[in-house]
Amino acid sequence: MKAYELHKTGGPEAWVQVERPEPKPGPGQALVRIRAVSLNYRDLMIAKGGYMQPSTRPILPVSDGAGEVVAVGTGVTRVKPGDHVAPTFFQNWTDGEAPRGQLRALGAGDIDGVLAEYVTVDAEALVHLPEGYSFEEGATLPCAALTVWHALVAQGHIQKGQTVLAQGTGGVSIFALQFARMLGARVIITSSQDEKLERARALGADGLINYKKVPDWEAKVLELTGGKGVEHVIEVGGEQTLPKSARAAAAGGHIYLIGLLSGSFGKPDPALAGSKPVHFDQIYVGSRAMFEDMNRALTQHKVKPVIDRTFPFEQAREALRYLQDGAHFGKVVIKV
Repeated sequence: MKAYELHKTGGPEAWVQVERPEPKPGPGQALVRIRAVSLNYRDLMIAKGGYMQPSTRPILPVSDGAGEVVAVGTGVTRVKPGDHVAPTFFQNWTDGEAPRGQLRALGAGDIDGVLAEYVTVDAEALVHLPEGYSFEEGATLPCAALTVWHALVAQGHIQKGQTVLAQGTGGVSIFALQFARMLGARVIITSSQDEKLERARALGADGLINYKKVPDWEAKVLELTGGKGVEHVIEVGGEQTLPKSARAAAAGGHIYLIGLLSGSFGKPDPALAGSKPVHFDQIYVGSRAMFEDMNRALTQHKVKPVIDRTFPFEQAREALRYLQDGAHFGKVVIKV
């Protein structure tokens, strides 16, 4: 079968197309024909060698994919051949609190990801795609979408009429916009490009801030909320944006520490918010049960992900470069 392996670090060139034997499912496993994968900033970090779990062997990169079950091992009852599925980001987090010790995440350390024609995964770590979803759409869900669902719904218990601040227009922030609107909340979104802000408006964004033109964007957030601040902040910038996020948050608001686009996570220091009590919530994707809850909501509300561009399998490295350039709005997908 065709596959990509992470052979070195340094960026997109670390992905090398190879031929591997088609895997066979063992007991409790399913063989999935991967039809599409989607990219996250984490995939770029791993390729650059800047991720916390270095690999000691060439692994298949990328955590997020979707495909069709073609065979199952002994003892498997959760899925059957023909099912359209996506593997969970964490293979060993089914429900409840995250398991103690190290979580097993796809596409990092010594755990193969999904950038291949076929993969074998634990059948208990598969979820069925939402009704009416294509493989390309389903591939966008395991990391970015579930992280936002975990933050806003499972952790933050978002309520109708509250306000969400989403930073930028990448996959996480666009899912935040869609989920918040789906659940009756208002959304303020930031970007360095007016064109992207107008696209966000078309998706239902209530407040638009160009942070290049308005560097003190936290003051604008307070203005847009009548001085109150926002109840939920999707914090993807890291240490450079966290102080501004804290000032933009309402008393009792939640700041979800998700990304580190500026290079490293910010320190969740309550002093950043001054006298306001705020919650700093570190969000690590989510469990299979959260994934299934999210998929039911997506089916009920008929919400589809925003895919910026789809690349063919042979152009996987070009897709990663495109993500690296930051020109995307929503998700970047590779068709396998």
